[in-house]
Amino acid sequence: MKVYLENYGCPLNKADGHYMLNLLLSRGHTLVENPEKADVIIINTCTVRKDTENRMVKRIVRLRKTALKNNAKLIVAGCMPKAQPYLVMRYAPEASMLSPQNYDKILCVVEKPGKVVLLKGERRTDIVPMFFENAVAAIPIAEGCVGNCSYCIVKLARGKLRSYPPKLIIEKVREAVEKGAVEIDLTAQDTAAYGLDLGIRLTDLLREVVKVNGNFMVRVGMMNPNLAYEILDDLIEIYKHPKIFKFLHIPLQSGDNRVLKIMNRGYTIEEFKEIVYEFRRKIPEINVTTDIIVGHPGEDEEAFQNTLNIVKELEFDRIHIAAYSLRPHTASASMKQIPSYIVKERLKKIVKLMEKIAFRKLRAYVGKTVNVLVTEKGRNRTVIARTVNYHPVVIFDPSIKLGSLVKVRIIDNTFYDLRGEKIC
Repeated sequence: MKVYLENYGCPLNKADGHYMLNLLLSRGHTLVENPEKADVIIINTCTVRKDTENRMVKRIVRLRKTALKNNAKLIVAGCMPKAQPYLVMRYAPEASMLSPQNYDKILCVVEKPGKVVLLKGERRTDIVPMFFENAVAAIPIAEGCVGNCSYCIVKLARGKLRSYPPKLIIEKVREAVEKGAVEIDLTAQDTAAYGLDLGIRLTDLLREVVKVNGNFMVRVGMMNPNLAYEILDDLIEIYKHPKIFKFLHIPLQSGDNRVLKIMNRGYTIEEFKEIVYEFRRKIPEINVTTDIIVGHPGEDEEAFQNTLNIVKELEFDRIHIAAYSLRPHTASASMKQIPSYIVKERLKKIVKLMEKIAFRKLRAYVGKTVNVLVTEKGRNRTVIARTVNYHPVVIFDPSIKLGSLVKVRIIDNTFYDLRGEKIC
């Protein structure tokens, strides 16, 4: 059969989609790039935020029309059918549904006649999916988490923590390197939670990953502060290894202890600051990237000012800033919501501050010569490379091969990236 697939969301979801596609191809099905030409239409969904949900619904409605017109089968996979199956049934009642826990059963859903719904069950941990693009391989190390944040719908979709066995992850890393990957992204909802269900920790896994032969670098994905704090000394030690990018993605979410408690985040501002200061003391070049939610229920002006103050104090290299998004079936959804005009005003303030700090920090690189790893093709005949601390460097030379380690002179910057020219 001819299959059309759309993939959305985080690297975990994209890895699931890539695995599903490979299963279908191995069975003899063919991939088409136009849903009008497909016998089976698959949309692998994300629903982390309300705007994402709206986008998914629009695509589902449009793809349903195409499926009905051409007598094709529509399959809605990913987080939406697990967390919000009623939405799928409302907008595409004929659609088959496949949860993230059942992604490996895609052949059953595709090949069985009629509507198929697979939403129950636990995810297999004897299969490690992978998403490979350019010279970057995203490898999930765990599914689900051990937290219960008040605002988060992902727990409903991805469930409790299930870590992949270290041996299988190492095999996947070797496979990726053999295929030409020079950047290995170890990803999870919370990488610091890795192994809690296996009696090991993230640092145990990292010590094995860096032993794999080959020229590659490892980017460790987002980790929550409470669990990172438990393994802080070991974490810093393994981060010193030359194969690990000096990149720490650790979400703050709020700079106010009262709001953190409302969010059920499980750490204090003081603990968060200790993590950042210890990393910077022992690895001065560390890139500290964080996430902040603006306008969560309970965030008054004092709490927001506390967030601004910690941003000024810690001067993050990058901040992923998002307005609070109400998600159904979460604790925060039943709390008193902050008016949207207030949230928008706060967003403007913190984005302006973030851009000012990020621009100034990257400006310090201009005029310097650095070694960078070329990992992907960019727009307008450019390539994208990464510094040792994972800052993106745009190089206007499309002849540079992916996977190359090159020396560049930094000639300019934005608040987001560096601009470099190759030194012959």
